[in-house]
Parts: sequence; structure tokens; C-alpha cells
Amino acid sequence: MDRDQFQGRIGRHWAESEAWWPEPVRARDGAPNVVIVLLDDVGFAQLGCFGSDIATPTFDRLAAGGLRYTNFHTTALCSPTRACVLTGRNHHSVGMGRIIELATGFPGYSAQIPRSAGFLPEVLTPEGYAAWAVGKWHLTPDEETNLAAPRKRWPLGRGFERFYGFFGGETHQFSPALVHDNHYVDPPGRFEDGYHLTEDLADRSIEWITDLRQVDPSKPFLLYLAPGACHSPHQAPPSFIEAYRGRFDHGWDAWREEIIARQKAAGIVPEHTVLSERPEWVPAWDDLDADARRLYARYVEAFAGMLTHTDAQVGRIVHHLQRLGELDDTVFLVLSDNGASSEGGPEGSINDVRQWNVVERTVTEALPRIDEIGGPRAHNNYPWGWTVAGNTPFRRWKRETHEGGVADPLIVHWPNGIGAPGGVRRQYVHAIDLAPTILDVLGVEPPEVIDGVAQQPLEGTSFRSTFDDPDAPEVHTRQYYEMFGSRAMYEDGWKAVQYRLFMQDPAGWETDAWELYDLRADPSETNDLAAQEPERLAAMIERWWEEAERYQVLPLDDRPLSEMVLERPSGLPPRSRYVYRPGAAPVPESVAVNVRNRSHRITAFVEWPEGGAEGVLAAQGSVLGGWTLFVREDALTYVHNLSGHREHRVSAPVDLSPGQHTLAVRFDKAEELRGVLTLSVDGADIASTDVDYFTPIRFSLVGHGLTCGEDAILEVVDDYRAPFAWTGGLDRVEVDVDGEPFVDPEGEANAAVAAQ
Repeated sequence: MDRDQFQGRIGRHWAESEAWWPEPVRARDGAPNVVIVLLDDVGFAQLGCFGSDIATPTFDRLAAGGLRYTNFHTTALCSPTRACVLTGRNHHSVGMGRIIELATGFPGYSAQIPRSAGFLPEVLTPEGYAAWAVGKWHLTPDEETNLAAPRKRWPLGRGFERFYGFFGGETHQFSPALVHDNHYVDPPGRFEDGYHLTEDLADRSIEWITDLRQVDPSKPFLLYLAPGACHSPHQAPPSFIEAYRGRFDHGWDAWREEIIARQKAAGIVPEHTVLSERPEWVPAWDDLDADARRLYARYVEAFAGMLTHTDAQVGRIVHHLQRLGELDDTVFLVLSDNGASSEGGPEGSINDVRQWNVVERTVTEALPRIDEIGGPRAHNNYPWGWTVAGNTPFRRWKRETHEGGVADPLIVHWPNGIGAPGGVRRQYVHAIDLAPTILDVLGVEPPEVIDGVAQQPLEGTSFRSTFDDPDAPEVHTRQYYEMFGSRAMYEDGWKAVQYRLFMQDPAGWETDAWELYDLRADPSETNDLAAQEPERLAAMIERWWEEAERYQVLPLDDRPLSEMVLERPSGLPPRSRYVYRPGAAPVPESVAVNVRNRSHRITAFVEWPEGGAEGVLAAQGSVLGGWTLFVREDALTYVHNLSGHREHRVSAPVDLSPGQHTLAVRFDKAEELRGVLTLSVDGADIASTDVDYFTPIRFSLVGHGLTCGEDAILEVVDDYRAPFAWTGGLDRVEVDVDGEPFVDPEGEANAAVAAQ
């Protein structure tokens, strides 16, 4: 205890002294639990209770026992929305104007959420709550997500007491890059054994609830559960995907019509809502050939299977709370972080990393692998025709400020606090309103100071008044939007919106065309009133600039990856030699040696035993893309896996005497993306092969790092099964690189945005 707080008496000895203990912190009697389920890339229309025919019985049950908010909005992108949810402030106000990977050196875009913006657990744990984060985090600057980095912006550094999940925008669902509290861990199972990340996250959530109840039967908790679903890769157990075989063969145009009919019948959208036109760059389903229709349907079957599987895992948590008798007094919120994703492109993707390495993605190449879609060897994503359908009835999609990017589903379930369950609420609500509403429900005042740091005021507003009154006045009446230069302003049912392509003429910031919509009459933004209401539009644009000044939105920047990003300090010293030793955790690609499209040499210093050895000396990435240096069947082999598209392989037999040796591979870059791979033993070359395309941008989007002495759980090649650990002695692996690292700003930006 602090000496200044002591209220007893201290004499010269115990007999003339009086002990004192502060009262243990306890939440108020009857304080409810809070569960936040934050889905990923789930569009407005993709839950069953919001008009889809995808099976989501758990979410439908929560909606039937709670409320559906059909005018709920987010920021249009991942990290920014998560920052809003956990802080109750606008994303630019807390430095999260973009995703963490694209931070810039300005306050609104630093990706460094300040201590003055306390997270929900930092508010609730001093009030007697337990607080856990499970699943996707994506709120720690990229350069701080390695084991040499400080932990102050990791989940446990921002108030959560336990964390189990992953840091990046996405991860492999069968072989995730997992973090437990403050360290990396291997997944507890393999695909072959039935392992899946979402099931693991549900297991962990149930375990932690049980751990708490074993000791304290009444302490309330905050569970922040953010599964990777339904971000690509859309991966689920095969039975869940097979359940949708043939379900979407009628195509995205017909599916949109079916969805809006269900939405109107259920009161999700007003009867007068007009279905927005399919964009001209999205083909009509009937104009596709049979092969394309078969492939595109399979892509969305995988998505649907993943969503239903996620619903089932959340259902296990709901069932556990019901068994404990706590479901009715748990504030249970389900939402998505942005609109449906268009990163699959016009034809979908068997491996999302390919497009960012400028490797073709075609129907012809994907069709023979159609049965791999949804499994561990694919990083699949549906084509953007399904994106438009997933955002029915709205226009456009994730990353943009039209309703298709920012309108999302929200369910609030709290039987002990909602009088008439099953209703629909149309009041405008934004992601920044969730934290103030939770605090209002819990009877907790936002603190003015947390750990000695004065707090920024909350910028959201509680919407608890709508729980019992469907006609309660709208309390959030004004909200700005900005994402990559696209802008919007909402005010009392009206919305001014401007779409901006990347890298437009800088002079256009003042002259770009704005659109204007009366959302109460036209929720799907189909009737632009800019010409009829020029004064209203001008006033709303002016208010947007005022809000931009107030909330740190400036300077506007439509560059997907600016020069400022490339100059962002990493905190690591420059070097041309990297040394890796066995027994350490995988090194994230963001801080590992950059050998992409660059001359380099990888040298393993081994102790060759009597009778020989085998195993992986070093590897990076996975079957979806990477490289590996290994010995198998008395042959030294190096394989460069180009985004799962093709391999560059060099191999030669080795016959070594017991003792110390060096086993190496060298890539000599001859011209852009091309060069020669050469194997050597003890400095003597033994084999070589040409490389016609070396990976330029990313080996992996799902977090598989660099390992020494073994491969990660999802091996780079089919020659062996991971970890295929090295059986001889291995002191170290040195990687020497020549020249400046290859940088493609646009490609890096696309890769970062695709992984959100």
C-alpha cells in the first residue's frame, strides 16, 4: 500500500501501533458481465438476422432475445474501428486514422494510442472487473510486435489481464501465429488433428470464465472476443463448408434480391429502400461462364462455412454462460469492424498474397484446386460480386465511406436490462458509442485520470435510452468519416460523402465532387441531392473541415503508402548480417532479415554427427509462400516458394565427415526479380539453378515468421512435415544481405491493406 494512504497508527513497536488494510476493490453488487464479439469483414447483410440465408443461429438467438441496431456505423477499416470500440474516442483522436502498418508521423496517424485515451479494461479493472482479450488485436504498432520490443502497447499493457490471440490483421486459421499474454506460443494442435483457431479461442474464453468462477463466484468480467472470422483466409472445418455445397449457384444478383426482400420483411431496412445498382465493374452473374460460376460459388461457400462455424463457437460461450446462470445478466454485444471485403478482386483468390507479389490469380489456375478452397493450403477470398451482395442494400465496400464501407450489423443482448426483446432500433449509433454505453450500463463514471495520466473526454454518447424505447430521440446526431482520403459527414439523417481514389491530384482536396443523401428517405444512397441542396451540402462540407481540425484528421493523405511510412523509425540498428539461433520463437517478417528480391547468403554452422543428420536449418513463411533450407535423404535442398504458385528448387547430395561444417545457399540477383541460386558446402559450390521471379513484397500475410533449426507448423514445402527439426548440432544461421532492401511502396501498401 502507499504510505500516504495508510490510515492506521505506527508506534515504536507493535503493541502501540494499529494496523490498517484498504478495502479490497469489488464491483457493485449485481454488476453485469460484458462480452464484446467483434467480427471481421462481415458485411451488413451477411448475418441471418440481418437478411442472409447463411446459418447463424447463435447470433439470431441473441438478436431475438435482444435488439438489432440497423443504423450502426464504423470507420470502414479494422484497426481504427477497434480503437473506437475500446476507447470511446474517434480513431484519429487516438492516432489510429489508418491501420497500424501504415502509420505516419502525424498525431492522427501514429498508430500509438496515447495513455490519455484509456481502454475499457483500464477503466473497469479498478472497478473490480476481470478483463480478458481473446483473438485479433491489431492495435500495437507493427515494429513493437516482436519479442525484443517493449510491451506497453500489448494487450496486457493496456489493461487486459490475460490475452490469447494474434497481433496482425489476419492469420492462418489452422496454423495461427499465436501470442499468449506477453510471448509467442505454438498452436496446441494441427489441422490433421482437427485444430481450428476459432474453436481454440472459444476454448480459451470458456476456460478463463471457469477459472474465475472457481475462485470468485460473483466477480464480473469483460471478455473482448475478436475472432479472425470472417477475414480471409476463409478457412473452416470441411463439414461446415460442404453444408453449403450448391447453395450459391444462383449467383450474387439473385442473392441480393433475396436478401433485400428478407430485410424489408424483417424491418431491417424500411420498405421504401431501393437496392443500389450493381457497379459496372462487377459483371452480371449470368454473363459469367460455367467454370467461373462454379469457382466463385465455391469461394463464397467457404465464407459461409466459416461464418457458421464462428457462430457455433460463440454459441458454445453462450451455452456456458447459460449453464452458469449468467447469460441473462451479461451485456452481450456482436458487431463487425467494417463492410464486406473486396480484396478478393474481380475473380477471387486462391492465395491473397499473390496479387501483392504481382503473381497472377486466374480462374484457370484455381479451378483444379477448387477442393482446396477453405483448407490449410489456400488463402482464399471471394470475388467482389459477393462483396456487393454482402453489403446489401448499400453501395461500395470496406475502406470507403459510402454506407457499404461503414454500415455494419450490431446486436445488443441483455435480458435483465432490455424490456421488450426482439426489436429493431433505427437510431444512429457509431462505434465510439459502445464504450460510453457500457459504462452507463455498469454505472461507472469515466475517470478523469488513469495511472496519473489525465484523460481525453469520451467522444461517443451512450445509447442506453434506446434499450427500452424504440422511439427514443437520436443522441448521436453528427459524425465525420475519413479513410485514405475518402470523406463523409453525417448530420441529423443527412449524409455528405466523397469518394477518392488513391493518389489523385492533390489540388482535388478542395474541388472533389461531393454527393448528398437524405438517408431517412434513401438509406442506400441511390438519389444524389447535391444539385438540389447546394447550400446544405456546402454547410456540411464546411462542418466536415471543422471536425477534421477538431479530431486530428489532418493532413489528408490519399497515398496508400507515403514516403513518411517508409521513413518510419523501426528502433532497430541497420545491419547487413543477421544471426539466428535455434530454440527461439519465430521472428515476424516485419523485423526479420529482408531477403526479398535481393542478393543474399544463408549460412548454417552445423556439427555433423556420425551417421548423418536431417531437418530444417532455417525457414520463413509457409506453404502459401516462403523459403526453406533443409537436409533430407542425404541431400542439401533449398526451395523458394513463390506465393504457392511455383517453386524454385536447388538440391545436391552431401557426404560429410563428422565435425563442423557450413551449409549455405546464395542468391545472386542478376536483374529485377531474377537471379541464380547456388548451394555450397564449406565454401565450395555444389549446385545452382536460375530463378525467374523472386518474391518482391511479402512471403506471408498470415504471420508465419522466420525460424531456425525447424520449420513452422505449416511447412513451406511438401518434402517433410513440420517442424522437421534439425537432428545434428546447429550453432547458428547467418544471413548476409547486399545493397538496399527492395521496396515497392504501392505493393507494400496493398499488402498491408489486404491483410486488414
